Amino acid sequence: MSLTVLSDDDIRNILESLTSSETEALVAQMRSALREYSTGTQNIDAGLVHQPERTVVQSNATNATTLFMPSINADGHAVKVVTLSGGNTAPDQPALKPTGSVTVFSPQGVPTGFLHAKTLTAFRTALASSCLLTKRQHVRTLTVFGSGLQAYWHVRLALMLRGDKVKQVYVINRQFSDSARAILKKFYAVPLETREREGWDTVKFSVLTPSYGEYERLTKEYVRAADVIYCCTPSHEPLFDPSILTNTNGRRKGRLVVAIGSYKPEMREIPRELLEQAVRGTHGSAGVHFHKHATEGGVVVVDTLDGAMKEAGEIIEAGIQPNQLVELGELVMIRQAAEEEDSIASPSTPVSTLSSADISSDLEKLELNSGSSAMSSIYGRNSTEASNAEGGGGSSGVGAGEGGGRASPKRSGSYTSLFSKVHKRRSSSQGSDRSKQQNQPDHLARWLTSGNVIYKSVGLGLMDLVVGTEIIRLAQEKGIGHHIENFS
Repeated sequence: MSLTVLSDDDIRNILESLTSSETEALVAQMRSALREYSTGTQNIDAGLVHQPERTVVQSNATNATTLFMPSINADGHAVKVVTLSGGNTAPDQPALKPTGSVTVFSPQGVPTGFLHAKTLTAFRTALASSCLLTKRQHVRTLTVFGSGLQAYWHVRLALMLRGDKVKQVYVINRQFSDSARAILKKFYAVPLETREREGWDTVKFSVLTPSYGEYERLTKEYVRAADVIYCCTPSHEPLFDPSILTNTNGRRKGRLVVAIGSYKPEMREIPRELLEQAVRGTHGSAGVHFHKHATEGGVVVVDTLDGAMKEAGEIIEAGIQPNQLVELGELVMIRQAAEEEDSIASPSTPVSTLSSADISSDLEKLELNSGSSAMSSIYGRNSTEASNAEGGGGSSGVGAGEGGGRASPKRSGSYTSLFSKVHKRRSSSQGSDRSKQQNQPDHLARWLTSGNVIYKSVGLGLMDLVVGTEIIRLAQEKGIGHHIENFS
């Protein structure tokens, strides 16, 4: 077995040259990993997916903070190590730029890759966000706050995956920095042949900074015009006035809002009012969503519930409770069920079917954890009702498993029932029945494609493992990097 060593330039070259099929395969792999993480289809006891909490080490000599982030799945395991300035750095001391690496191991523990973490981290974060982007109905206008690697890769992946639909990209930066000057050059540096192949050769780009006299007016205009908003800055205050999106004009269309830049409890990117609007349509003490509200008001999605409750400053400040959040992996699972129903053969052939009514019915019963997820209540049932319907009491929230990791969530019987129906349900599938099924409102599809979705990410080591493993494979296939043979 060989050890692949990849520099940041190596990784950037691999990612910039991805084909559409390679990019879509990476999105599919990320979806699968997040589904397993969120739904417990692979549990800790089986040793297939494990995401322990990160370990933090502080150096008193340099005031540097080092983070150790392990993860494991069926393909192997990885450890990401990142060093950055500590919280007690004196104002007169130079800040340490985050730097680190990802070491990937085979399932047997043999090192297979040593990768620079800079571009890999930005790409894997954007890749997870893209799980929500791929099914959005409107992606004509992208507005991104920030001009660093995270901003670049969120837009770059949007162009890779939906480039033929994108018409305008607005970049908003709070200062005219080197990165603000350089970000447009990065997009124009992409070969014309690639831009034409991906369909965005005519996309218009613009950069807005406060040095322009009408900064405030144009910020409002760019935010309101956006179909997708990317917040990619380490900000300690909201990036835009909440009324831009919460007033009557702002609510005229749904948007996907992605926030990945703030990663500490004291940091903020999204206005508190926007989050409160997303969870405002509640009934009863449980504070639950109803499906009609989810389309108009919104819903808040996180990559990891545990991490968001501890590290996402916006979530903490707004006082959002665990049962008002949905993990991205849960959405992936339910959307796959709906897509399998849509892909069933034509009505003339007797096949197994699952109507949107069946899905909605099971989702109403589905208790994904009364203390850890709002998914069951989005479809019109609070956690207590769902629990009683299943004949059981409340379930415990997500907690730490052995070694300080995440405990595998408990799922109700209807969770299994949902998937057994997808594959085994018997139906005559007459044309008229099928037509009625298709005409029934698919709230999940409308919500994910056209509604207001706020996605807050604080990052998972599992993301590094998924992307790192695939980058190693591509590097070996394309002869990029250094490969040390017989390393084991």
